[in-house]
This record gives sequence, structure tokens and C-alpha cells, in this order.
Amino acid sequence: LDGKTLACIVWNHPNMPWDATKLLKVSLPEDVLDAKSSNSFQDSTVIVAGHDDDTSIIQPLFHPITGDLYYLSDQTGYYNIFLDGHPEHPVLPMDADFGDPAPGWMLGQQGVSFLKDGRLVATFKRDGSSVLVVAKVMEWTPGPLAVEGDEYDTRDGLPMQFEGVTGGTTEATKNDIYFLGGDASTATSIYKWNLETKGPAEILVCSSSLKFPESVISVPQQIEFPTTLGNAFGYYYPPKNDNYKCTMEAAPPLLVKAHGGPTACTRTSLNAGIQFWTSRGFAVLDVDYGGSTGYGRAYRRRLRNSWGIVDIDDVCNGAAYLVKEGLADENRLCIDGGSAGGYTTLGALAFRDVFKAGCSLYGVGDLTALAGDTHKFESRYLDGLVGRYPEDEQIYKDRSPIESVDKLSCPILLLQGDEDKIVPPNQASMMHSALVKKGIPTCLKMYKGEQHGFRKAENIEDALDSELSFYGKVFGIKIPGAIDLDIDNL
Repeated sequence: LDGKTLACIVWNHPNMPWDATKLLKVSLPEDVLDAKSSNSFQDSTVIVAGHDDDTSIIQPLFHPITGDLYYLSDQTGYYNIFLDGHPEHPVLPMDADFGDPAPGWMLGQQGVSFLKDGRLVATFKRDGSSVLVVAKVMEWTPGPLAVEGDEYDTRDGLPMQFEGVTGGTTEATKNDIYFLGGDASTATSIYKWNLETKGPAEILVCSSSLKFPESVISVPQQIEFPTTLGNAFGYYYPPKNDNYKCTMEAAPPLLVKAHGGPTACTRTSLNAGIQFWTSRGFAVLDVDYGGSTGYGRAYRRRLRNSWGIVDIDDVCNGAAYLVKEGLADENRLCIDGGSAGGYTTLGALAFRDVFKAGCSLYGVGDLTALAGDTHKFESRYLDGLVGRYPEDEQIYKDRSPIESVDKLSCPILLLQGDEDKIVPPNQASMMHSALVKKGIPTCLKMYKGEQHGFRKAENIEDALDSELSFYGKVFGIKIPGAIDLDIDNL
């Protein structure tokens, strides 16, 4: 703020930012250009938080008027807001995570901000929807009594999901709030909302020109279901297309989705890739399995040394819960996921017998290959998710779907980019060859020029059409206009 003090987050391998970090405050030397050749930084560095090496500190921010340093810490079990010098009392204590979805993956993420007059603005989630809180922190006396905050949500004109909140920079716009957000029928957009006038938030710019009639938009419903380590969460999208009415089945086919990360979460803004399925008669369950962000530290840590166990249990138990509730047909359960979600997909198909078919999009089939061939940021990520490599190599092999193809017994579609640097294409090829050899219906599509996550519109469209055609053939569903798909062993 004064040009002389730097606040930064640091961490040591094998930790990731959401595991354990330290918040440092550094007094910069007068001549910053000479700092590289001196001990100035080291001599003037103070550890503000994270002394115990078991707390995640993220998103430091200086107050624009007082100069005080605020930050997020999960020391209470949730990412709460703290003020430098008062580590024992959160500013807004609550059993909810501030910091926006999936914090720690990118530079510049900021779930807390300040308005021009010094009020703090932040977001958290309650019952699956975002909540905005505004608090007069300059009037707060640090102590056990929390600062009072005003809360706003969809009832005040805000969208179902929003993040990245910031305020206007002039006196005339001091009550204006800007953020990224969206809902089931609106793609991620930049919104403007006024604290005084309230009313429906105004969309300034939308990331997509796609518009769909409400008659084909399925609105997600957050569900909580029992699983191995307690309860888990997800968003259920019922089939929705008012142009058609099904009279032939008691429950629809279900597509379970496993998000990537795995230390991340699903979103509820318009996802054409989900509405594609619900408008065609499928129900969708988008699972925030144990290890997902946004549900507190204990939930996020469920995946510690348990990736390939907890996540698989949760996607399977989520599907079983919907079958029990009469919301899904147990004979037409399928699952898909990309990247880490693709690993969960392959693991669920290899190590459980819940699903009847699945689709892996650039998914991890061989954990040992991933451990030895990935980028710097995630180079020690698996230490905390699986175990140390190569010391725990046997655990890696035991949890690698490629090592358990003998347990696979249902059709699998593999979609892969040929320039993927994170999940090498040879993993999909190895899995495909093993499935063909065993006589299991399978198909591998290698997309030229694609990397980790498809970017070209024609390939994204083809991937969806291919998966729909695949399930149509597997489940005996007549798909009008389905693309021709060459499936081995079928």
C-alpha cells in the first residue's frame, strides 16, 4: 500500500497452497534494485501467520485506508477472514469458506475486497448458492465480538453463483459492486449491482452469446447424501425439455460427473455440456466428492492419501442415493470426468460395479506415469493425495486403473488430446489396447492439436456427440441424428 511493504504467500513441497502455507510481510529496502545482492529481504521478513506448518493462509490484502493487512486462514476449520496482529479472532467467524471456489490454483484469486469507503466485501456459499457479505471493519474493535455484516443473496437480485467481488473506485460508484457470476440459464458474466438500489444485478458483459428457452433449462438442486466418511454433496439436474414427455420409464438414465482438480469444486453457472444431457432425457449428478473445496478444511482433507478411494466411494454412493430416491435408473448409470475427474471415472469403473458405462476425457489411467511426468506446480501434489513416490510405488500401482483392466467389465469411451502435457496420450492408448484385448466394448478418439482440456469448438461438439452416441448404443436408446461411432467389441 505504501510502496514499502510486501505481503506474500509461500509454501514448501510437498504441500500445496490449500495444505500449509506461510504469510510473510517484507519491508522492502530503499533501493529495490540492489536487494538481489543483499540480505535485506531476509533481515526484514516477518512471518505473520502459518507458524504451525499445518494451516493454509491465502489471499492477503491491505486495507486501502488503514493499511492493515487482512488474510484468509483455515485455522478454524474454514477459510475465515483475519486481521494481522489478531490471529485469535476471525473478523467474520462462520462455518463457511470465504475465498471463492477452488482457491490456490491461480495467481490473483481474491475472494475478499474493500469498497472505496473502507467496507469489506466477501462471498461464501450457503445451501449451494453464493452469499455476499458487507462489513464495516473500520468500526470493529478486534476481539471475541465479531464485526456485524449485512448479507445479500438471490432474494436481493444476485445470481445463484458469483465470485471475484470488487467495488467502484470513485465517490459516485462507492456503492457499486462488480463480480463474476451466473446461474443455470446464464453463462459466466461480469455483473454490476448497487448496494443502495439493489434489484436485479445488471449484466455488463457475458462470456457467451448462447441463449436457451427456460423450457429446456434444468435448474440444479444441491443434494447431500450419505457416504463412507459421513455425508457428501452434489448438484442434481433433472431431465428438462418441455417439448417432450416420457411415458415409457419410471426413472431416467443418470450421468454422474466428477470434476477435475481434484482439490476443486463444481460450478452452477450455465453449463451447456450439462444442459446438453438434461435436454435429451438424462439426469445429471455433478458431485463435489470428499476433497472438494468450499465445505471446510476437514472435508477438503478427506482426500489426503485417499485419492482413488474417497472420491470413488462418493460418486458411487451419490448414484446409489438417487436410485434409492427414484430419481435414476440403476440399469442405466454412467459416469464421466476430465483430468482428475477422468481418473475417478476410470477408478469407479475398475474398482466398483455401480456404473454400466463411462467416458474418460483426458483422464489419468496410470498414477506412476503422472508422478514422473507432470509440471512443476503439481510435481509433488500426489505426495499428499496418494503417497511419496517412488517409496510408495505399490500404492500407486494398486490405485491405477491401467493396472486393473482385468476388473473392468463395462463399456468405456476414451477421449484424448494428442498434445496433452499433463496426462500423456499414451495413457489413453494403453487403456484402450487393454480393453480391446479383454473384449470389452470401447472406443478411443484422439483429437489432433488438443491439449489438456479441449479448446476447439468442433472437437468439444464432437466429444459430446460421441459420448451421446456411445451411451445410445450401449443402453439401446435410439438417438435421432446420432453420429456414427466405431465401437470396438460391439
